[in-house]
Amino acid sequence: MTVKFVLLVNKQGQTRLAKYFTEHLTTDERRALEGEVVRKCLSRTDKQCSFFGLRQYQIVYRRYASLFFMLGVDEEENELAMLELIHCFVEVLDKHFGQVCELDIMNEPDT
Repeated sequence: MTVKFVLLVNKQGQTRLAKYFTEHLTTDERRALEGEVVRKCLSRTDKQCSFFGLRQYQIVYRRYASLFFMLGVDEEENELAMLELIHCFVEVLDKHFGQVCELDIMNEPDT
């Protein structure tokens, strides 16, 4: 499993958490990539698939309440397994925070 980055973004498109793994991108490159990913995810309807290709990544996302959880993974990765990974991550956050919300992510990013 090769997750390249994780983004948590609210409905307004504001990044609440961004974590990159094994990618050596400059701040400007990260900002541009995040903007592309966020615009594409927010413009998609509920009837569309929860994953799509962008650049050299496969973007897998899922919305929980007002937050979008987005993963950038290798193109060979199993998208359904990544959706399950997002769900498991949200369950862990719910157990830790007792119903996680955007404010929890903003106020305790190191948790």
